[in-house]
Amino acid sequence: MVHIPSSQVGVVVSKTLILIIGGLITYYSYQAYDRTGAPQHKWLTYGFGIVTLGAILGGVLDLVVGTYLGVNLIYTSVFVSSALTAVGLGIILYSLYVR
Repeated sequence: MVHIPSSQVGVVVSKTLILIIGGLITYYSYQAYDRTGAPQHKWLTYGFGIVTLGAILGGVLDLVVGTYLGVNLIYTSVFVSSALTAVGLGIILYSLYVR
């Protein structure tokens, strides 16, 4: 029987919530873009999609690769998550200025 630390359960639960909520925000911003054709909504969709992807990819790297391969990738997963979050937030900021 494999013992799963409670910290990993917390990460899985939080990343699942991020996937659901971020996915819904991305979907609804895409619907707004599809409805209006406004470039602001297109960039907003990209931004939220990248933020969500960064959080999920960071969690996958940390849990799946680190657990199954036995490699300590905590800094890599934090870097990937943080970098994609920064890029996504930059795109969201750009969506506020694009005309």
